[in-house]
Amino acid sequence: MTQFRISEAAALLGVSDDTVRRWADQGRIDVTRGANGMQMVDGAALLPLMEELASGGALAEAFPLARASARNRFVGLVTRVQRDGVMAQVDLQAGPFRVVSLMSREAADELGLEPGMLAAASAKATTVSIELPPRGDG
Repeated sequence: MTQFRISEAAALLGVSDDTVRRWADQGRIDVTRGANGMQMVDGAALLPLMEELASGGALAEAFPLARASARNRFVGLVTRVQRDGVMAQVDLQAGPFRVVSLMSREAADELGLEPGMLAAASAKATTVSIELPPRGDG
């Protein structure tokens, strides 16, 4: 089973190391000691928390825009809008993810997109690739 250090688990969950430790103290997530004595979290143990965090939680309550049936939906802040004659590039920062959308300038103007605005990007793709990053030993 894949195990992650506390810092890696925190990065995957989008929370601080201290939050993961606090959740472990509260029994919300199981933490074990690895062979090297470091605190480790099983990858499978992260899944319920990731699903809970992905469901919107406080974000969905504060911003109804975050609630939708689309799975590939990213809610965040517009960080940049570049308009030219016909097209516009809109950059959205959704947590640790940067989403870039190319759309007509007319669409960007009609939506009134400007940096600092809350917006949601939804993605539809026919192909999704998954890669495994290289991982060092401990």
